[in-house]
Amino acid sequence: MDKILILDFGSQYTQLIARRIRELGVYAEIVPYNKNIEQDENIVGIVLSGSPSSIYEKNAPIPEYKLFDMDIPVLGICYGMQVVANRFGGKIAKSSKKEYGHAALKLDVEDELITKAIDKSSVWMSHGDKIEKLPDGFERVAHTDNSPYAVIRHKNKKIWAIQFHPEVVHTEMGREILNNFLDICGADKSWNMGSFMQKTIDEIKNTVKDKKVLCAISGGVDSSVVAVLLSKAVGENLVGVFVNNGLLRENEAEYVMDSFKRLGVNVNYVDASELFLNRLKGVADPEEKRKIIGHTFIDVFRDFSKELKDVEFLAQGTLYPDVIESVSVNGPSAVIKSHHNVGGLPKDLNFKLIEPLRELFKDEVRKLGVELGLDRDFIERHPFPGPGLAIRILGDITKQKIEVLQKADTIVRQEIKKSDLYNKVWQAFAVLLPINSVGVMGDKRTYNNVVAIRVVESIDGMTADWSRLPYDVLGIISNRIINEVDGVNRVVYDISSKPPATIEWE
Repeated sequence: MDKILILDFGSQYTQLIARRIRELGVYAEIVPYNKNIEQDENIVGIVLSGSPSSIYEKNAPIPEYKLFDMDIPVLGICYGMQVVANRFGGKIAKSSKKEYGHAALKLDVEDELITKAIDKSSVWMSHGDKIEKLPDGFERVAHTDNSPYAVIRHKNKKIWAIQFHPEVVHTEMGREILNNFLDICGADKSWNMGSFMQKTIDEIKNTVKDKKVLCAISGGVDSSVVAVLLSKAVGENLVGVFVNNGLLRENEAEYVMDSFKRLGVNVNYVDASELFLNRLKGVADPEEKRKIIGHTFIDVFRDFSKELKDVEFLAQGTLYPDVIESVSVNGPSAVIKSHHNVGGLPKDLNFKLIEPLRELFKDEVRKLGVELGLDRDFIERHPFPGPGLAIRILGDITKQKIEVLQKADTIVRQEIKKSDLYNKVWQAFAVLLPINSVGVMGDKRTYNNVVAIRVVESIDGMTADWSRLPYDVLGIISNRIINEVDGVNRVVYDISSKPPATIEWE
């Protein structure tokens, strides 16, 4: 299978490059920038990602320059352009004027990568450095008003470098630019989610063989897809386990068990709600909450697996946004927050980790779910965080707070569905704030809880914008929560986008 190799220098957009290339029908794989790249007939092109670094800084990430001598087309993006220029003797310096946002691309010479159709299109810039001296053997292809070398190419080798980001939606013709690069590579555009599914099933079979796999199931889209994928790969050797951590949505446990029964996937039920709540007692710090929940999940799995034989693997529904926001796995990407299911397993736990969705975005997982034949209810469910309501209750956690939030959250989802908005937004949920508010109910003064409503629109969860819900829908939600949920006298609406905020409050 033809493959585009993406060298990750730490950009938050690196996975978007892979995603765009996959959408164009070619398999893309992300590797660390310092990976030793050997000649591989399946590698038909190499992309150098962006980075928060500058090439002239001490300890700047530098790849093995032999990649430029492998007769494989190369495309450098933003920092990747600096890498190309540095390798061939160009000079990079800090720009007197940083460039962020839209710019008009102007073609200087006809080119395979930047065709006439792309001339004068809008591109997205995000850089503070510039090329002061063109590298040896290169010529200018295109420029913008602020970037004299927005696109350059080698005169004899198939090497291009661009200053802007074609992978982001803000670049008007970004898809066409990446598609042109794939044409330059002669890539076979036959990769799709069906082929990914079969490839993953084969990999799981070859890895697991005749051993058993313990699969952590939450009932959300990610773990459901993992469970069905594993069921197809290992059959009866899948040991599904659903852990009720006491931090689920209202009636979630019953719904999950009934759903998997209909899917024909064998799932064991473990009620560990008291254990989780006891360990979380008095804990308010969100990072500590996440870590306690992650460690407790592992402990529950350890206890459950003691009675099992031949279980060597633990499967999780980790997605790429979880990984890139938690740890630097493929490159020096900035850490945003930790996720309870990211970072490997304790050394004393004798499981090998299987994470078949680790390189996928949520929308790609949903496409995989379609390929696997999952019910639409599963595929269309909104994302639900692994730590559950623990990170939607700001401050310490009690049973009473959980019950308040469960009821409020149910009302939010019910009214969003009634208004035919559920499948038009990315997530809709309630958050219980750690403050009380003065109110008047039944001619009496109250001092009760405040609930925030969070509804966002997104494609992949990496960025999101707050949803402009109709006022009448917001009014119904607010009235119902205040009238039906004991202990709440005020409802507010979150109008923050990601970035700078995150989707979840913790």
